[in-house]
Amino acid sequence: MPTDGEVTGVEAADAPAGSVTRRTTVRVVKGGPIIVDGPVEIVLDDGTRVCSDRFAVALCACRRSKNYPLCDTSHRAKRRPVQSSDDRPADQRDIT
Repeated sequence: MPTDGEVTGVEAADAPAGSVTRRTTVRVVKGGPIIVDGPVEIVLDDGTRVCSDRFAVALCACRRSKNYPLCDTSHRAKRRPVQSSDDRPADQRDIT
């Protein structure tokens, strides 16, 4: 099993002799974005390039972001079922 910083597989073929390649960490958040350790350059299917120099970048996985491919937390927008005041506990009912 390779250790951190060890060059293996395809990386070894692409790396200059004697160099050490760091692995990029990608975390998938259930119901949320994909977090990539930065800095990063993202190439979209139309060839557009999006660059970020931040230490971590949140990529949109739901395609709701108005700043796609970057996440703007649009995945958090969930509609709550509407409750009538009679369905709520007494201390949370609208007082009229």
